[in-house]
Amino acid sequence: MTRREVISIAFVVGLLISNILAVKLTVIGSVVLPAAVIIYPFCFMLGDIITEVWGYRYARQVIIIGFGANLIMAVFTSLGGVLPAAPVWPYQDAYMAVFAMVPRIMAASFIAYLLGELVNSYTLEKIKSWTGARLLFVRTIGSSIIGQLLDTAVFITIAFYGTVPNQVLLIMLLSQYLFKIGLEALAGTPLAYLMVKWARTC
Repeated sequence: MTRREVISIAFVVGLLISNILAVKLTVIGSVVLPAAVIIYPFCFMLGDIITEVWGYRYARQVIIIGFGANLIMAVFTSLGGVLPAAPVWPYQDAYMAVFAMVPRIMAASFIAYLLGELVNSYTLEKIKSWTGARLLFVRTIGSSIIGQLLDTAVFITIAFYGTVPNQVLLIMLLSQYLFKIGLEALAGTPLAYLMVKWARTC
């Protein structure tokens, strides 16, 4: 397996995990956030690496594969809920409490993901055309500022509008955006330098 394949698979797996975690709302301090904030910034970071090393054209292919993987997961988690529960398995309500929301989360994710990731990858490649091979951190952070804003605004609005008060929705949107940008800048960018170097040695 090539390093390009390893990073591409990690991107898709991280995306699937983030869409399951997004069902749960957590609290960090006094801020309400989807639990997916612990992994989704790293999906953007992996997308940055793919674009940086192999270009926007290949990144777009991986993004579409991720879209297809999400669609398959949405279909089968929904079918799993429709199947009758065995009498010895008392967890149907718990299953539905988690996965009944998944189709809405997936719809939000599909739209936000395609817009955010494609814009993120396109922006990174455009910045690279101005900076050349220098200033990787400018490309990773700059593209994420734009891509994450679009992704977060679309996702939070579609996924949670009407389920929480509008004031909470706005706080979720702003706090998640700032948290993801901060996490990617502080942790994702140094990791991106290491992984880009590792990827280019193949």
